[in-house]
Amino acid sequence: MTITSDARPLYRNPTAPIHERVADLLGRMTLAEKLAQLGSAWVFQIASHDRLAHERAAPLLAHGIGHITRVSGASNLTATQSAALANEIQQYVMEHTRLGIPVVIHEEICAGLMAREATVFPQALGVGATFRPEHNFAIGDAVRLQMRAMGAHCGLSPVLDICRDPRWGRLEETFGEDPYLVTQMGVAFTRGLQGDDLADGVAATAKHFVGYGASEGGMNWAPAHLPERELRDVYLRPFEAAVRDASIASVMNGYHELDGVPCTSNGWLLTDLLRGEWGFDGTVLSDYFSVAQLYEYHRVVESRIEAAAAALAAGLDVELPGTDCYGDALLEAVQGGLVTDEVLDEAVRRVLDGKFRLGLFERPLVAVDDVMDHTRTPAQIELAHRVASDSLVLLRNDGTLPLAPSAASIAVIGPNAADERNMVGDYAYVVHIESLQEVLKSGRNVFSIPVDAGLDVGEQIDLGHIGTVVAELERRLPEHAVTYERGCDVRGDDRSGFEAAIAAAAAADVAIMVMGERSGLTQDCTSGESRDVAELRLPGVQEDLVQAVAATGTPVVLVLVAGRPIGSPAVHEVAAAVLMAWLPGECGPAAIAEVLVGQVSPGGKLPISYPRSSGQIPIFYSHKVSGGRSHWNGEYVDMSNEPLYPFGHGLSYSTFDLEVEELDGPEVRPGDVVPVSAILVNRGHRRADEVVQLYSRDPVASITRAVQELQGFVRVSLDPGAAARVTFEVPVEALGFTGRDLVYIVEPGEIELMVGTSADEVQAAGHVLVVGDGPHVVTRAMASTARVEPA
Repeated sequence: MTITSDARPLYRNPTAPIHERVADLLGRMTLAEKLAQLGSAWVFQIASHDRLAHERAAPLLAHGIGHITRVSGASNLTATQSAALANEIQQYVMEHTRLGIPVVIHEEICAGLMAREATVFPQALGVGATFRPEHNFAIGDAVRLQMRAMGAHCGLSPVLDICRDPRWGRLEETFGEDPYLVTQMGVAFTRGLQGDDLADGVAATAKHFVGYGASEGGMNWAPAHLPERELRDVYLRPFEAAVRDASIASVMNGYHELDGVPCTSNGWLLTDLLRGEWGFDGTVLSDYFSVAQLYEYHRVVESRIEAAAAALAAGLDVELPGTDCYGDALLEAVQGGLVTDEVLDEAVRRVLDGKFRLGLFERPLVAVDDVMDHTRTPAQIELAHRVASDSLVLLRNDGTLPLAPSAASIAVIGPNAADERNMVGDYAYVVHIESLQEVLKSGRNVFSIPVDAGLDVGEQIDLGHIGTVVAELERRLPEHAVTYERGCDVRGDDRSGFEAAIAAAAAADVAIMVMGERSGLTQDCTSGESRDVAELRLPGVQEDLVQAVAATGTPVVLVLVAGRPIGSPAVHEVAAAVLMAWLPGECGPAAIAEVLVGQVSPGGKLPISYPRSSGQIPIFYSHKVSGGRSHWNGEYVDMSNEPLYPFGHGLSYSTFDLEVEELDGPEVRPGDVVPVSAILVNRGHRRADEVVQLYSRDPVASITRAVQELQGFVRVSLDPGAAARVTFEVPVEALGFTGRDLVYIVEPGEIELMVGTSADEVQAAGHVLVVGDGPHVVTRAMASTARVEPA
């Protein structure tokens, strides 16, 4: 709806500069209207099924509102119904509030839009395993089109947490352990989601700021013990790039604490660093319920009033998912002098600025009839298939894969072999509907939501569009070749299915065992938010089933559907082949089957080191010189100090040669670019992918440095016998670190460079010599570029 009246106020003039429109609107607002812009409400608090419930909505929307939470993701609405309800909400605030300020509707988008009819992409850890940032850009762009069509404007992703502890249940939502990889994935997604112009885009939200994935004991919400230098050089890097390089529109705090200060009320983090050092000009959103947690959980304040004041003063602008502390409690804080007018106005200004930049004042409504043109399109489903296929990591293989044409009989066994539901991650729509259903049926309130507010999520969601590994194998193999036995459940100690599974394996040429996890938030899940584990063995009796099937002598192909590295070394070692499938989304079963039968060669790489045991954690490739071993013997007494599989590892059905062209030690300084080249040759007999990886090492520095740091990567597809020249161009500024005075510098001295196909399989690429009379104070350069040309 475009307002064209000549008598319109300045803030309604689309040709006026945004800062002038914001100032004009802010000057017209009452205290109640300002506070309303900092609050939010769940969709079911204001709606009844697909219509706005005016009687319930009226008190919540009387003065406007900042955000509406999950019109699609916390309801059972179709895409068309979601768009119509979004329009009704916008129409209501335009017609029933004094200033007619439009609403931001936010949704969860960890694996695509969390909505009933949206495409389910692979969970983020699998996307990281593709080593293709362009895939994440495409996913962001697809989500942008879906969300805008449904009337939503803010997505709560990307997750930029660095995680080096697979015990943490939310590892699956991250892109892995390495700051460079996470940065590239996060920036690509942000650019795809926000588009060229935010007026046609969706506000991306970088979360969880910061260090959330480094929690004590791998436990959700636990403290993160991170000194500032490590925080800056590892955990803050993806967020800094999202702000500086991708102009991200929103940031969301973590639930945890840093050195005794909860992130929700950490002014150094949310204001001094984020806005002061980096120049972030967007909106800071609270993670759900985290403002109240200052009072209820962290106990750093004595009341909701103090919690509201502390969060707002720290720089947190909008409380989600519903107005709690930022309602009457914040009003009392303002009236009692705990919050100044200047702090309040600045937060409101940022919220309004975001709404203007999103174009909501000019186009608050969407074309309901056009929604399905952008929802579950063939192009989106093909993208989900392509990403799932590229995410699969072949961890080991003795030649059993791909399945030989002579394999006349195949036994498919395991709790995830015929289960559509377990293909998806913890922020898929069906998973959150399960969580809301648990609230209604059991009274166990996972979300602390007002269950009497009209929550209606319907029945179990139809998962027929996902399919199963068994069904996809049957489509690609002779019908008589495939037999299926579940064997056991994901969890529990029921072994009643063992006998039939063992018999099926004994009678087959190959046993494909699809094992692993169930992701979600409910009590029967093993991975996902608040589903942390103490051990990395396969859950329940799965390991016993693998061993029993392997004892038949039939070769075992272990397919792991999981949100984390999983399985003891024993089950990996008895397998002829191990394929890591992550949580591959709706097209995962088809992608898995294609790799197993050899229609596609696997090319994914591990975005995280794969531990042998939880006793090795944390284990990551870029440890310090003094880390990663028990000096002086190196190994633990009872176990190797090396991972089961290293970061960047992944096999294919072809073989590659990599010839590195060594540098001869050129002198460089900030502003220069270091070129590193290698020739990659496909020596096999089929088209396949390899990921060429560039690492650096700073052998002598004024602070201790990592033994390796990823500086670039590129995934290359080659036909049999074909060769390509890969050239990385690394800015000298990327070779620095945070010095003793906590300023980012590049020091004079030698930097070693290595090129390889995993962190453990690298070749020397020579060195460069950074010259200068002393440390160079520079701005961190986040990205190298890679050029691939025929050789």
